[in-house]
Amino acid sequence: MEVIESLGYQVYFDDTLASLETFLSERNYSKIIVLVDTNTLDNCLPLFQQALPNLSNYDVIEVDPGEENKNIDFCIGVWQNMLDFGADRHSLLINLGGGVVTDMGGFAASTFKRGMDFIQIPTTLLSQVDASVGGKTGIDMGNVKNIIGTFAQPQAVFISSQFLKTLDRRQLVSGFAEVIKHGLIFDREYYDSVKSMDITQVDNALVKHSVSIKNRVIVEDPKEKGLRKILNFGHTIGHAIEGYSLLNDRNPLLHGEAIAVGMICEGYLSHKLNGLSLDELNNLIATFRKYFNDYIFNSAIDTALLDLMRNDKKNLSNQIGFALLDKIGSCQYDIFVSEDDIIESLDFYRELIAR
Repeated sequence: MEVIESLGYQVYFDDTLASLETFLSERNYSKIIVLVDTNTLDNCLPLFQQALPNLSNYDVIEVDPGEENKNIDFCIGVWQNMLDFGADRHSLLINLGGGVVTDMGGFAASTFKRGMDFIQIPTTLLSQVDASVGGKTGIDMGNVKNIIGTFAQPQAVFISSQFLKTLDRRQLVSGFAEVIKHGLIFDREYYDSVKSMDITQVDNALVKHSVSIKNRVIVEDPKEKGLRKILNFGHTIGHAIEGYSLLNDRNPLLHGEAIAVGMICEGYLSHKLNGLSLDELNNLIATFRKYFNDYIFNSAIDTALLDLMRNDKKNLSNQIGFALLDKIGSCQYDIFVSEDDIIESLDFYRELIAR
């Protein structure tokens, strides 16, 4: 078992979850509630139960899976269940699931009776390397991502690679987008090591390295006033594409799939506006196209995408904000980009996949 110290809590890399059993035995919570979705109910709750055979007195709240359900209506359902189960400010919510569960569960706990303890047990690669640390909680409103939320730190995070064995390849690849991003924005050597790896070889060592990168950033800037904004590389355009796909595609893009498109587009903007070399842009493009399928969309949706970007949290005075690379392994933030340049980056992507 290995441990990373974060913002007043610890992140445990522990396949057995023995550290979770110790954590719970040292605290006298009035009630324990486990939040799952239907996928983690079937695939991950049994692993949780096997690891904690002595934990029998807890209640389970189940929500539907998928980003389309990370909204206020489902959150009201979580709050209502917590009321029905008699939760109070001395209770604990255990969020067992991917980013939807950990985002919404953290938000529900941080606002229920003005705040109760919660812990995160992320079960997808995406949630382990991204949503597990940083204290961002949130829900979507319409197709605007994470527009309602809080900064609230968990009491602890428990990461086990055993949960990754429950994922299909598409979910693994989606999470891998954030792994690649961590190398692109902060660690060239790490990027070079992961850009050609076999996705099935992801393990706790890789997850720990990604978490340590994100943790170094968020510890320096907990409330995203400066450096933490580099974690948004690919996300201004990527979140807009994800939001559009969520409402309009029969099989909506997963988060990492949309962010991969966003990182190619924002890689182009990095080249045009922020000094990223053409060779490094092509390197980035080759990496993402190796792992991710192309997303086909035409210019008819550009207005809708821009509308979504105008609601992005990073904007200032109606200017659309970006974090852009100046070289692989280095990123700058608070770069405001014109709508013409944004559309040019979308055109660049469309022309790229049409070749």
